[in-house]
Parts: sequence; C-alpha cells; structure tokens
Amino acid sequence: MMCKPIIAGTRITVELILEKLSAGETFEQILDEHPEITREAINAALAFVTEVLKVNAIYPTDKSLL
Repeated sequence: MMCKPIIAGTRITVELILEKLSAGETFEQILDEHPEITREAINAALAFVTEVLKVNAIYPTDKSLL
C-alpha cells in the first residue's frame, strides 16, 4: 500500500480508517463495510497514530530555516 501503515492482515490503510472516522462514520459503520477488521484493529490504528504524533520532531514553519 505504497509504504503506508495498514491494519494487520489486510490492505486497509490506517489513513482510510482515520478519514472515515473524521468524516463522521462510526466504528459500527466501518466494521460493517470492512468485516475483515475488528474493533480492536481500529483502536490499534488510533493508538498507532497517537504514538507517531508523540515523536519529538521539530517542523520549521519559516522556509528560511530549511
């Protein structure tokens, strides 16, 4: 999936799950559309993203700093 993180054992990207949740879909709707994943898999995707965002990285906003 072009090096994007996926739900284990599937070709469903974490990005897709986040997009669906941010669009207002419920866990139940996602699970109905993708019976190959579980509620635990969705929670794991959210936990993964949370950990990724905790990385101590500095992103300059001033292009002169690049």
